[in-house]
Amino acid sequence: MNVRDLAHVRCGDKGNTLNASVVAYDAEGYALLEERLTADRLGAALDPLIEGTVTRYELPQLRALNFVVEDALAGGVTTSLRLDGHGKSLSFAVLGIELDAEDGPSSEG
Repeated sequence: MNVRDLAHVRCGDKGNTLNASVVAYDAEGYALLEERLTADRLGAALDPLIEGTVTRYELPQLRALNFVVEDALAGGVTTSLRLDGHGKSLSFAVLGIELDAEDGPSSEG
């Protein structure tokens, strides 16, 4: 099972910081995401692209998790040479994170 099976994801930027919102389709999906989609797992999935820390915030009333990823956008929109300086396409990387693996974080390629 991947994040895409349980939630919508929206990513965006604030300078060199990525904000990833994961909003579950229902309460059952939120419970699974809360248990399995840790800051470490998300960080490992984005590891080749990010250099900073990942912080997770829980918003149970909205059935959402919000991740703030520091130093994730190669300097941000005005300085990054990446095709996606805003980080919008990283939502697809988050959607592909595998949640079944108990042995550690992974991402579907």
